Amino acid sequence: MFSRRKTDEQAELDKTIDDLTAQMRTYDPDSEDYGTMLNRLERLKKLQEREAPKRISPDTLLIVGGNILGIVIIVAHERANVITSKALSFAGKLR
Repeated sequence: MFSRRKTDEQAELDKTIDDLTAQMRTYDPDSEDYGTMLNRLERLKKLQEREAPKRISPDTLLIVGGNILGIVIIVAHERANVITSKALSFAGKLR
């Protein structure tokens, strides 16, 4: 829904991760250096996840849309007909 450009820090972090993965391909997976690089990669991935923008879930959008629709229906009905306090109490019992 909302798109943001990557900041310089995010772009640099992505480049560092790509460089590290390319460098890891040249090492034997059983070597000690590979294990060190793997630990660094895990820390970089955690940092990348923490900086990633949070997306709005479709469920939340649906709930908000339903609430707005309900408010619009009530306001439209109030314009046409006066809602008495007795009638409004029934609206809460519909759940």
